[in-house]
This record gives sequence, structure tokens and C-alpha cells, in this order.
Amino acid sequence: MIEEYNFSFNELVINRLEIEAMMGYPDSILPEPFNQYMEEVLHEAKKFIDIRATFRVVEDIIIDQKNGTLLASEQKFNVGKMICKELAGSVRIALFVCSAGKTISEKSADLFKSGDPILGYIYDLLGSAIVEAAGDLIQSKLKLEALRNGEDITNRYSPGYCNWSTSEQHKLFTLFNEVPSGVTLSSTALMNPVKSISGVIGIGNGVKYRNYQCNICRNKDCVYRSVRKNK
Repeated sequence: MIEEYNFSFNELVINRLEIEAMMGYPDSILPEPFNQYMEEVLHEAKKFIDIRATFRVVEDIIIDQKNGTLLASEQKFNVGKMICKELAGSVRIALFVCSAGKTISEKSADLFKSGDPILGYIYDLLGSAIVEAAGDLIQSKLKLEALRNGEDITNRYSPGYCNWSTSEQHKLFTLFNEVPSGVTLSSTALMNPVKSISGVIGIGNGVKYRNYQCNICRNKDCVYRSVRKNK
């Protein structure tokens, strides 16, 4: 089963405080001109129409915790032991690809080139927030369906985190019939549009969703780590 969605900006839950924290203002009022810039960016974002998400539910899976592998629809993923531990108890998984679209990335790049790096930077941060919010919506849809069946879901896990190699996005994308959410991969597994995410969510009656688990992820460069550490 493959499902595709096109979200409007107004459907997303954007945490403005997290964006402000990433700008360096976690506990204070955003000063001018940054506050004005933020208001402008959030207003313009309402016009974005290319926020997309795609997921596929796979029933035939084997989770090998000892070797840190996940077999899904005859495709083997080396997700690592940490992710396998979190997926243990899943009877099926959802593979997903979400994108904030090209519009916001192009807007950010144009602003950097035209000499307005602050505004470009805020668009860049908002792009990250948008794609994560799209992932949250997909996760909410999967959780609601799981609850109807007396099940639950795991957190979402993406290539590039928890020792899961980014290169395995090539394997993940082969399990979609077409270009999912309009996202393509370079030879080095970089996604285009850049504000895109992919990954896996476990589903079953032996799993549970947890609050953000920065302690199990060793990616020290994740921008959300420092933001949520301060909460």
C-alpha cells in the first residue's frame, strides 16, 4: 500500500519557538529585525503548495537484532542494532519520504545570493521545520490507524542517524514505484529538494512511541539535539 499526500502549510504544526532557539534565542523574545523577518517568512510560507509526503506499508519483514538488519520486501537494510531494538515487536513497517518542496529551498538560496543572508537563513530553518512537521502528520495518520487495530507505532528513524548509513536511501527508494514526494537522489544519496527526509516507522502491538531519544542517537551535529536538550 502506497499513500501520497500534498499538505498545505496551514495543516502543519510549526513550532516557532524551536526555530527561534535554533537562531540562538531559546529563552528570550526575538529581537528586531529578526522578529519582523520571522513574521514575513511565516506569512509567505502560507503560499507554499509543494509540501508532500509518501509512505508505503510493508508486511513481509524480518528484524534481526543480532546483526542489526531489517529485511523488508526482500530488501535488506543495515539499520544497526539500536534501530532494530526500537523496531523489535513490529509486525509491519512504514517506509516514508517527505519533502518541504523546492520552493522554500530556492527562496532561501536566492536570498543568500541577493545579499540577504539573515532572511535566507530563516527560510532555511523553516524548511527544516516544515519537512519534520510533514513527517509528524504522516506519523499521526499511521498511529491513528494502528490504534484502531489495537497496535502502536515507533518513532521514525532515518538513514544518517543511529549508525544507519545515508547511502541506504538508494535501497529505500527502490521500494517505491515512482519518485516519492517528488524527491530524487544523487549518486551519493543526497536528496533533492534538500529539505526532505526518509526513513522507517515500526507498527505492531509490541512497540511503543517514545519522546525524542537523543540519547540513542550519536549524531552530535543534529540541530534538534541542542534545542531539545535545553527543554
